[in-house]
Amino acid sequence: MPIPTTTVPAPAGVWATAPAGTPTGTPPGPPPGVSSDADRITTALVHAATVRVDLALLVVVVDPTGTRVRWANAGVERLLGHAVADLLGMPLDKLLPGTTAPGPAPLLRRERSVGAELRVRTRTGELVDVLVYATPSPEAGVWALSVRHARSDAEQALADSAAAHERRFTTLTERSPVPTLLSEQGLRLAHVNDAFCRLTGRQAEQLLGTGWLSVVHAEDADEVVGCAVAALTGEVGEVRARLVRAPGDERTTVVRFAHVHTPGLGSGFVATIEDVTERLAFESRLAHQATHDPLTGLPNRTRLAAFVAERFVPGAAGGLACLFLDIDDFKVVNDSLGHAAGDQLLVQVARRLRSVVRPDDLVVRFGGDEFVVVCQDVDEDGAVYLGDRISAELARPVQLGGVAVGVRVSVGVTVQTAEHAGADDLVRDCDIAMYQAKTGGKGRVSVLDQDARAQAGDKLRLVADLRAAVEDGGLSLAYQPVVDAGTLAPVGVEALARWEHPRRGWIRPDVFVPLAEESGLIDGLGAFVVQEACRQLAVWDADLGPGAPAVVHVNVSALQLDEHLPPLVSEAVARHGLAPGRLCVELTESALARHPERALRVLERLRDLGVTIAVDDFGTGYSSLAHLRQLPVDCLKIDRTFVAELSEGHPEITGAVVALATGLGLSSVAEGVETAEQAATLAELGATHLQGFGIAKPMDGAATAAWFAERAR
Repeated sequence: MPIPTTTVPAPAGVWATAPAGTPTGTPPGPPPGVSSDADRITTALVHAATVRVDLALLVVVVDPTGTRVRWANAGVERLLGHAVADLLGMPLDKLLPGTTAPGPAPLLRRERSVGAELRVRTRTGELVDVLVYATPSPEAGVWALSVRHARSDAEQALADSAAAHERRFTTLTERSPVPTLLSEQGLRLAHVNDAFCRLTGRQAEQLLGTGWLSVVHAEDADEVVGCAVAALTGEVGEVRARLVRAPGDERTTVVRFAHVHTPGLGSGFVATIEDVTERLAFESRLAHQATHDPLTGLPNRTRLAAFVAERFVPGAAGGLACLFLDIDDFKVVNDSLGHAAGDQLLVQVARRLRSVVRPDDLVVRFGGDEFVVVCQDVDEDGAVYLGDRISAELARPVQLGGVAVGVRVSVGVTVQTAEHAGADDLVRDCDIAMYQAKTGGKGRVSVLDQDARAQAGDKLRLVADLRAAVEDGGLSLAYQPVVDAGTLAPVGVEALARWEHPRRGWIRPDVFVPLAEESGLIDGLGAFVVQEACRQLAVWDADLGPGAPAVVHVNVSALQLDEHLPPLVSEAVARHGLAPGRLCVELTESALARHPERALRVLERLRDLGVTIAVDDFGTGYSSLAHLRQLPVDCLKIDRTFVAELSEGHPEITGAVVALATGLGLSSVAEGVETAEQAATLAELGATHLQGFGIAKPMDGAATAAWFAERAR
C-alpha cells in the first residue's frame, strides 16, 4: 500500500520522501548532486521510509539551545503515534530520554553512524523499546535518526551475543587512541576506529571500502598499497605516509600492517597508524638548534665542520675558500652601550654578511664576535675581493641605541691547498690568518702567511705536549731559597714550576705558563704546584727537622683566583700534615686588579685558613694603593728590575716600596739579588727578606735539603 507523503518540507541537506504511489522495492534514485557517502546514507534512509511501514525517520539538529527535531516522516506517526507537526522543535530528550546526556557512548557522534537499543516515549507517554540508528550529516550539527521496533526474543538473544562480541571489539578498537584500520578481505576496509576518523577529519562511512585510500597523499599511495598487498600474503611491514585532512593540512604518519584471516572471507589486514608529525617537527627543531646560533640564526660551528668536510677533497688545491672574521674592538660596544647593543650589532653583522655572499656560500657564527664564510669555486684573489666587499659593507654605520657605530673587522683568508690534510686544517688556517690581520693593525684582510702557519702548528703541538705533561706527571718543581736580609739566615723557599720537554729540553716558564692559561691547563698546573710543594715541605720536615724551610711560596695565576683555590689549598696542607701558615700564596698585581671584588673574597677565605699572602712583582702593575691597604696581604715582593737599579745608583723606587711595606706593616722580599752590595743596600733600606742568584739558584728538592742542612750547621 502506498504511503502518503508528509506535508512537512525536507530540511536543507535532507530530501523529501518519494511521491505517493512509489512501488514497493523501487525507491527513487538519489537526487542530482548527491556525492558524499554520508549524503547517500541520509538519502537512503529517507527513501527507506517510503517502503518500510515500521521505519520512522527523524532529522535532529544540535545548536546552543539544545538538540531538537527538525524534520520527521510519516512513519513516526504510524510507529509512535506522534503527529509530525507536533514533533517539530521538540527536544530530543523528551522523545528519546537520555540520548543527549554526556556519557562514554553518546548516540550523536561526528565520526560515525551509531546504533543503539533505547526507549522511546509514545504519544500516550508510554516508554517502548526501539532500535535507533543515528547517522551524521555533512551539515554541521545535523543527524538523521531511523527508529524501528525492537527485535523478537530469538532475535534479541542472537543480537545480545553479537553485541557482546561487538562491545569487546569496540573497546579494543573504536575507543583505542591508536588509529586502526581493519580489512576482512583485500584492500576494502570493514572497520575503522574513531581515532583514525579524527586523524583524517572524515566520518567512518567515508573511509570504509576503499575510501580510506583517498586520504593517502598521492605521492605515497603506491608505497602504502604495496605494503598493504604484502600484508595480505602474510608479511608484516610499515611505511611512512602523509595523510591529507584538507588542502594544505597534512599529517605525517607511520602505517604498520599485519596479516588477518577471516573465515569465509579470506585474507585481509589490520593496520595501526602513528601520527609522527609533531615528533618530526620537534626533532627538526632540535636539529636546527644543534646546528644554528640562537641569536643570529646563522649556522654554528657544528654545521661549519660538516659543511667543509662534505666539500673537502684531500690533496686538491684551490676552489674551497674560508674567510675568518673578527669584529675589532667589540668589547668597547659591550662596555659602553651594554650587552643588548652588542647582541643587536651581532644580528646586524649576520644580516649584512648574508646579503653580501652568494646563496650557496655558508655564513657561520663561529662564536662570540667571530664569523666564518665558506665559498666554493673561488681562488685566492676572489676570496680577498670578497673579504674587501665584506669589510666595506660592514663599515657602514649601524644605529645602536641612537648611536651610529662603525664596524671594522679583521679578516683572515685561506684557500685549500694540497698541504691541508683535512677540513679542520682549512678552518684553523683562516683563523691564523685572522690573527695576522689583528696583529698587523686590525681592520684589514690578510692571506695566510706560511711562517705564521708553521708557528701556530708548533704552538698546537707544544700545547698537546704540555697537556700530557700535566696529566702524566711530566712537570717538576725547583726551589729558590729566601733569606733574612739582616742575617742571611734561610727562612723559606719559592717553588718554581719546571718542564723538561722530552725532545726540546727545558721549556722556560714564561713560555709554558701563558700556554697553560690560553689552553685551559692552568688549573691542572696550579694544582700540581700546590700539592707538590706541600709534599716536598713535609719531606723536608721529616729529614731536616727544625732546619727545614719555614715557609714555601707558590705562585698562583689570575685565572686560578676563584672559589676553587681555597679548597685546593686547604686539602693540600691537610693531606701533608702542614700548618696553613707555612704556605704563602703569591699573586701578581695584575691578578689582583683584574677582578678586585672576587680577589678580595678569595684572599679573605685564604686568610681565614691561616695561609699567608704575598703580592709578587710589586710596582710593575696597576694596583691602587688604597685598594692594596684593604686587601689581606702579608708581604710585598719587590720586582728584580727595581733591585737591578741599585747597582746603577738609583735606590729611589726600591726604597719607596720598602717604605710602603713598612708603613702598612708588611714584610718585603727583594727579588733578583745578585751581589753582596745589593744585599747590603737592601738591608739598609729596610727590606726584610732577600731572594736571587746571589743568594742561591733554584734547586731540586734534594739539593735544597742539602743547602738548608749545611746552613743549619
